[in-house]
Amino acid sequence: MAKDALADSIESLSDESLVDRVLAGETALYELVMRRYNRQLYRVIRAIVKNDRDVEDIMQEAYIRALQHLARFEGRSRLSTWLTRIAINEALARLHRAERIEEWDAMPEARQHTIASARGARDPESDASSTELARLLERSIERLPAGYRAVVVLRDVEELSTAEAADCLSISEDNVRTRLHRAHALLRKELQAIAKDAFPFPATRCDRVVSGVWARVTAMR
Repeated sequence: MAKDALADSIESLSDESLVDRVLAGETALYELVMRRYNRQLYRVIRAIVKNDRDVEDIMQEAYIRALQHLARFEGRSRLSTWLTRIAINEALARLHRAERIEEWDAMPEARQHTIASARGARDPESDASSTELARLLERSIERLPAGYRAVVVLRDVEELSTAEAADCLSISEDNVRTRLHRAHALLRKELQAIAKDAFPFPATRCDRVVSGVWARVTAMR
């Protein structure tokens, strides 16, 4: 069989066949599992931890745990569901560990500064993603009717109270609530249409996760 044909044949393997072959000793095929579900796991973990710096570590932990317990996958649910459940558990465990933190007011000033600096640190991929998301939101808000745009900016962006927004616009508070509700409905409909492109997962990140998992699997042998 030609090399390209063999690659195509492997790519077309079902999840169940991949699991069987990995368990039979073809561990290298686990890479196909990772690349097949990297983006899905990234998105669900990212939605939970809200901290892009932790996502890749959690993904690797989830894949290692899944590989270690692959024999327990019985096919009663889809492999993607099983992997996602493991990823969610890892993400929630990370959140739980993060909650064991001192109360902010009780922390020494140096500790507060360290945490604030860490929270402010960003990587180029996160910056690019956030910038694009901001542009999408701006364009969506700009397409709203003028009266709705003003309410959204005052209430959601500038975070004015309903009373303050009503005073600024010379309308009643009930009118502010009605316009905001309708604006949110319009925004929700538009954002749902572009949600499939949210939390991009570039090939470089996919490669990093796969390489990280293999390095750890090799070290465990």
